[in-house]
Amino acid sequence: MSGHENPNNIHTSIWHEEPEADNPFAAAACYCRGYDVYGDLLGKARYIEYLYLLFKGERPTPNVIAALEILAVALANPGPRDPSVHAAMAAGVGGSTAASVLMAALAVGAGSYGGAREVFLALEAWKNNGTELASWRSSLADPAAPTRQQVWPEPEHPPGFDPYGKQCAKPVRQTLAHLVEILPAGRLAWLAQERPALESAAGKPLAMTGVAAAALADLDFSPAEGEMLTLLLRLPGAAAHALEQGKQGFRQFPFFALDLENDPGPAFSEGHA
Repeated sequence: MSGHENPNNIHTSIWHEEPEADNPFAAAACYCRGYDVYGDLLGKARYIEYLYLLFKGERPTPNVIAALEILAVALANPGPRDPSVHAAMAAGVGGSTAASVLMAALAVGAGSYGGAREVFLALEAWKNNGTELASWRSSLADPAAPTRQQVWPEPEHPPGFDPYGKQCAKPVRQTLAHLVEILPAGRLAWLAQERPALESAAGKPLAMTGVAAAALADLDFSPAEGEMLTLLLRLPGAAAHALEQGKQGFRQFPFFALDLENDPGPAFSEGHA
């Protein structure tokens, strides 16, 4: 009886290993989707190309590579005001382990308020509505009720749109414009053209999650694949900010300030002392 795993018990089309002759626990060659990772890909394939190969099982075209690289930069760091990055910063300044920092970022950045689940829902909307404006208007006005019990709470705003924005933020418009240059036909181009009509129907401006979902839909990512990739692409900024906060210490941690729009002032406090 051998102590190593029988390769015939591992059912995957993604990965295959050939063991070293003198050590069945070490791989002599590793194949990803049929490509020799350390013999053929290492030093030749870009990281984005390898990610696409892992997810989709084939080599990406130059346009796909360019679009994914734009999307990766756009999503890499939502900034310290983003809840997922702020969670990572709080973990970092508190001295948590690296794994805890990233888990905090993933947990907070996984939801339907600017997180990966919102990208999932927006991708489902693209799958259901395509590029039919009437269908989008109908779904935005009357969202379909879930057909089965959900793990996630129902979103309180249209997925892919900014729940608090007054107009589409400049970084969102810039990202959309760059992506349309790379992928001039399809959902992204239609989104750029129909953005005002969609924003009017949603009552909210387009968000970065909406742009990401359109790009991922054009790249033939399923909702589940798009959600997973979004989680991965959002981590670099969270990690960098957490490391910075860990060095600076809690005295320089950016706490949120509350601005009272209807402050009763000192007189109220004195009268009710």
